[in-house]
Amino acid sequence: MKDQEIARAIDLRPIVDVATEKLDIPSDVLNTYGRTKAKISFDYAMANREPSRGKLVLVTAMSPTPAGEGKTTTTIGLTDALNLIGVQASACLREPSLGPSFGMKGGAHGGGYAQVAPMEDINLHFTGDLHAVTSAHNLLASLVDNHLYWGNQLDLDPEKVSWRRVVDLNDRALREINLRVRRRLTRDSGFDITAASEIMAVLCLSEDLSDLKRRLGSIVVGTSSIGELIKAEDIEATSALGALLRDAMAPNLVQTLEHNPVFVHGGPFANIAHGCNTVLATRLALAHSDFVITEAGFGADLGAEKFMNIKCRQSGLKPDAIVLVSTVRSLKMHGGVEVDDLENEDIEAVRRGAPNLIRHIENIRKVGYEPVVVVNRFEADTEGEIAATLDVISGLGCVGVVGSQWRDGGAGGVDVAKAVVQSVESAPSAPNWIYENDDSLSKKIESVAGEFYRAEGVDYLNDTAEELERMESLGFGSLPVCIAKTQYSFSGDPKLLGAPTGHRLSVREVHLKAGAEFVVAICGSIMTMPGLPRRPAAADFTLDDSGQIGGLF
Repeated sequence: MKDQEIARAIDLRPIVDVATEKLDIPSDVLNTYGRTKAKISFDYAMANREPSRGKLVLVTAMSPTPAGEGKTTTTIGLTDALNLIGVQASACLREPSLGPSFGMKGGAHGGGYAQVAPMEDINLHFTGDLHAVTSAHNLLASLVDNHLYWGNQLDLDPEKVSWRRVVDLNDRALREINLRVRRRLTRDSGFDITAASEIMAVLCLSEDLSDLKRRLGSIVVGTSSIGELIKAEDIEATSALGALLRDAMAPNLVQTLEHNPVFVHGGPFANIAHGCNTVLATRLALAHSDFVITEAGFGADLGAEKFMNIKCRQSGLKPDAIVLVSTVRSLKMHGGVEVDDLENEDIEAVRRGAPNLIRHIENIRKVGYEPVVVVNRFEADTEGEIAATLDVISGLGCVGVVGSQWRDGGAGGVDVAKAVVQSVESAPSAPNWIYENDDSLSKKIESVAGEFYRAEGVDYLNDTAEELERMESLGFGSLPVCIAKTQYSFSGDPKLLGAPTGHRLSVREVHLKAGAEFVVAICGSIMTMPGLPRRPAAADFTLDDSGQIGGLF
């Protein structure tokens, strides 16, 4: 049975009942969007986000492959499993982007009997948060060009306007555009995808409305002819942007197929942004749950690293346990097996692909945690392949647990849940940081590249080294770095699978995100506006005469 058919066979509970019975959130603070989704009022979220009573569990994974790892499936299955064994738990996830939904990946948010619902709503328009971010971002772009049109009192250099536009779709034709500001003034610009917008990152990292406005006002839109930074507050944009984002700041609540609460809020990309749900939703969940299961994007080298070095550094949050998802299928692909041959047993390929998993385990240990390593079981996995995977895990002294969340829902994750509950007892009092705040920006990039990617060095292309020094001279040297690179490899080359060594990381661009309070280093061929594949997922969508949407997953 397809995921969509499984989800439609479940009679979801009214979201008001989920909120009141599972989270003790009163019904009168819920703004419902139909029967099964709601926003929790911003006033309530602000007043009830502390004290934190819950344990925070981070779910990450080995390097992703086209075979799929089931990280979100594990997150949802673990949440359901904890509730099954009597531990009150909720989950915190990001909102999907329309880009992947209509592009290469298709819709997301779990699979099988470990899903978040209503899936069609979550993957499409949901509660309008991504539209609000898109509108706010493009309003700022419009105000910048309007300022240039009406005399440019701030002396903003048209050739050094850094603020582009965004759209929540994959559209490579919009990567580079030429704008006609007025008759004798044109300038080059382009579009990024909304999930890469700095405003999306600001929304996800802001603690409250005051912090949101401070961060929005700090956004750098360009420089003057004499090199001074021009910010959103300089063109009087702060309050208007905040007004568009006010409702989007309120956390969204939905449910698993087993009727457990899930906060789905905020949606930054994980390879070109920091890839975590909002701080506000995380705090609210921690104040109303004994365990909160959240996830970071893609593999641990991207997702977990940014979760620790950006979200945790800025918010003061820290995980109490880390779950690392692995699969036989992914190990086989890292061991050289093609997608079409994954159904055939190949124990030696599992062993050949093991160095990728081993490196992720080593990286998690570097930040002070002993991961619970979950083998997310697929139907074609053989007992021999599962045993070989567990041998790799146990050989490193790690706890390895097999989960069947896709097939069995929460019941398939009970062993995982028990291991996670035990794991929180050995959580460190504070993470081990792989770089310090007062390290130079280049040293921070090199620390991540060396420690997490095992690169032998970093090459700064174009004038990126000088630009990093300029950021430091302007007072931004203490910010963390957000490395934008391929998710498929520890290197900058998506075809270099396994656990490569001897490679170098090439930084081709660096961008100051003063509002989000991090510096982005764009590496290799990564794009901030993805393109569609030859046959996009959009081609598989269906819409019948009754209004039922099909083909999303």
